[in-house]
Amino acid sequence: MADLVAIAFDNEPAGFELRTQLVKMQQEYLIELADAVVVTRPTAENVQLHQAVNLTATGAIGGGFWGTLVGLLFLNPLLGAAVGAGAGALAGKLSDIGINDNFMREAGQALQPGGSAVFVLVRKMTPDKVLAGLEPYLQGGRVLKTSLSTADEDKLREAMAGHANPVAEPPAAS
Repeated sequence: MADLVAIAFDNEPAGFELRTQLVKMQQEYLIELADAVVVTRPTAENVQLHQAVNLTATGAIGGGFWGTLVGLLFLNPLLGAAVGAGAGALAGKLSDIGINDNFMREAGQALQPGGSAVFVLVRKMTPDKVLAGLEPYLQGGRVLKTSLSTADEDKLREAMAGHANPVAEPPAAS
């Protein structure tokens, strides 16, 4: 089961910095993300979603490949590539994996103009190391939504306040 965490900031760069750090931690196998989206509100009327993966482009590339392959079978690879790319792009645009886009847009309405929020769907993580590594990026943030346990949510709030409990060191050998 995945946990949802949404953290809001008063500025846009803070949200992108947090997501970048989460991706770095994923490369270090400290956290496994199912989705990570930065939501910004540049103006009072506008909420933008900055997905980590562009599904439309990914669908177009995959569709183009399969369309070319099918086109080769019917001796018209260019037509097959064009039809496949179009179908793949449409499928990518219509698919919504991870966190629901409408949910994020609605929650983004709570942001003040110029603010941002990071929505993260976490499959697995090493909480102590992740919170310690994210502490500098969490400063000034506030929890919008979370499905974490009460204890884990309290640890997150402590890290955001800059008071995360340090990892206990093993006792010295006598």
